[in-house]
Amino acid sequence: MAARPLSRMLRRLLRSSARSCSSGAPVTQPCPGESARAASEEVSRRRQFLREHAAPFSAFLTDSFGRQHSYLRISLTEKCNLRCQYCMPEEGVPLTPKANLLTTEEILTLARLFVKEGIDKIRLTGGEPLIRPDVVDIVAQLQRLEGLRTIGVTTNGINLARLLPQLQKAGLSAINISLDTLVPAKFEFIVRRKGFHKVMEGIHKAIELGYNPVKVNCVVMRGLNEDELLDFAALTEGLPLDVRFIEYMPFDGNKWNFKKMVSYKEMLDTVRQQWPELEKVPEEESSTAKAFKIPGFQGQISFITSMSEHFCGTCNRLRITADGNLKVCLFGNSEVSLRDHLRAGASEQELLRIIGAAVGRKKRQHAANPSIFSWDPLHVQGLRPRMSFSSQVATLWKGCRVPQTPPLAQQRLGSGSFQRHYTSRADSDANSKCLSPGSWASAAPSGPQLTSEQLTHVDSEGRAAMVDVGRKPDTERVAVASAVVLLGPVAFKLVQQNQLKKGDALVVAQLAGVQAAKVTSQLIPLCHHVALSHIQVQLELDSTRHAVKIQASCRARGPTGVEMEALTSAAVAALTLYDMCKAVSRDIVLEEIKLISKTGGQRGDFHRA
Repeated sequence: MAARPLSRMLRRLLRSSARSCSSGAPVTQPCPGESARAASEEVSRRRQFLREHAAPFSAFLTDSFGRQHSYLRISLTEKCNLRCQYCMPEEGVPLTPKANLLTTEEILTLARLFVKEGIDKIRLTGGEPLIRPDVVDIVAQLQRLEGLRTIGVTTNGINLARLLPQLQKAGLSAINISLDTLVPAKFEFIVRRKGFHKVMEGIHKAIELGYNPVKVNCVVMRGLNEDELLDFAALTEGLPLDVRFIEYMPFDGNKWNFKKMVSYKEMLDTVRQQWPELEKVPEEESSTAKAFKIPGFQGQISFITSMSEHFCGTCNRLRITADGNLKVCLFGNSEVSLRDHLRAGASEQELLRIIGAAVGRKKRQHAANPSIFSWDPLHVQGLRPRMSFSSQVATLWKGCRVPQTPPLAQQRLGSGSFQRHYTSRADSDANSKCLSPGSWASAAPSGPQLTSEQLTHVDSEGRAAMVDVGRKPDTERVAVASAVVLLGPVAFKLVQQNQLKKGDALVVAQLAGVQAAKVTSQLIPLCHHVALSHIQVQLELDSTRHAVKIQASCRARGPTGVEMEALTSAAVAALTLYDMCKAVSRDIVLEEIKLISKTGGQRGDFHRA
């Protein structure tokens, strides 16, 4: 089982994440202290008291469909210390001027008003809430509100280990940690920052301090991390985690794309194939998650089905943005500025009327395309390796002392210098292995060289048109393409020694090449979508030219070729190397982007001489 060895490796990482700076020797994990137990017992007593003394629910927080809103999410900041690819561009987003953001006193005033009317759970969000300097004080102030049962936080985990002891003492009772991959290199690729081990240390600290469960939120995206479902689920065997798989959802700047979504049913089927004994766990009526447990496992897994099976009918959530707007639906565009009314001197009753009117206008279901609710997702085959990418990387790392960004295979050359190679193989019958110089395919002419004197993507009137491949027979198609990046001596040395500030250039370029092959039809307008069964991206350092040689191969069975996928993979890997190294040198040349070979199809095979 590929998932379980990785699970054990990550559990060891969690147990040993607190290390001595001087020696690196593991420090004995401390048992939860008396203060942590006392805080937990106090929270339990508080919840029991509130259950026994619940007040009648406010009409202002009840909508026209009878839904009572008892859960408030408050965004403390728009800022974030990560740049997740599916969330924001690398340079960040325009921020609201500080004067237009809610002050701490305004946040607490609104929280006090909502709790008085029946809100019993507040979750602090962002941006990244733990980068706000006064977050501990805000939690402490919220904890004093009579009637508030739960104070939670959703965090990327980067600052969690450092702040959690203070937050727990202040009254934080629930934690959600966002983590979309268990592969350090892929983490760096997704979030464009380092920090995987800080997140894991945060999970470790939450478990150590007695939080149970520690919720881990994983947004599942086809072609990026759906191959890690089993690895995430395996973590619950020995850890008190609730791993929550979240369907990819559309936001502004994050356009809906059916190809990227992995539905709840498809994820559940994947987990059930590995663990047929998976059991459904009862959940609260207003819960957004469908919970399951593998018998004998300490934790559980959940699925948040925002798109395929929406939970609008039992929604009890309201949101206040960092600039003070009230949103009654995450997907809705309608917002009411509570900040403006608050600063204009509105009384408590006036604010309640404004809030009540907004809640009363809440729609029966969210504003995303209603047709997707009954959508039975096509199981796009794409890249679905039997051995997950995570497990392949774990295999590649076997024997490494510390599971950091994967040390690339180093092979001594006759000249006495070492050369780094990285190979990614993503198919159903291959494991990761390092590229040796002799493994590069030699190009030689082979087979008939059939070509056409007419452009196939142009119709009879000269207009661009997609070729109709509906009547073509399915055949095995393979294509190999290459590219060369001339880095220059300075950038080459940094790449060779893995000393770039941005991280491991070869790892990131390899991942980019794999990703690019899978989205070629979205980049090249008249390309057909191809369900690839195999992608391999290889990078080799050429010390004589201070260059990186890239070779990308793609395979599929279908009516159309995959040379565009191979060329796109090689080109994007080359562009990524440029991006990783441009701070060091702009004198970088991309050259020799070309097709090496293709097989299959009516026009015969091609092998470059």
